Amino acid sequence: MAKVEALKNHLEALRNAIPELKGVLLASSEGLPIAHSFTNGADPNRVAAMAAAATTLGRKVSETMNAGALGEVSVQAEEGALFVYSAGAKAVLVVLSPQGGNAGLIHLEARDTARQISELF
Repeated sequence: MAKVEALKNHLEALRNAIPELKGVLLASSEGLPIAHSFTNGADPNRVAAMAAAATTLGRKVSETMNAGALGEVSVQAEEGALFVYSAGAKAVLVVLSPQGGNAGLIHLEARDTARQISELF
């Protein structure tokens, strides 16, 4: 139970560091949601599945190009951005940003959160 609380605390700290985020989600690398916090009504099951698929594709591209281990995948859209960070071999961290969100701050905070989460696994 302590691990679950630690994971939730990491997500909460990320939300507190960047309050304008539309959501954060931690998913297994198989695409199952572990913990989430959305303000835009997104379905955590669908987001988790798509994030896992994007991560799998990103890993294959990284391997094919001999670019090393995958760090993150980003998707820019009209009304915001989705950032998917590798959180070790077993998890991915998803961050939903509004349009115009501070990508530098998001990367700084989310990369650190993904690293901390990977250490729990």
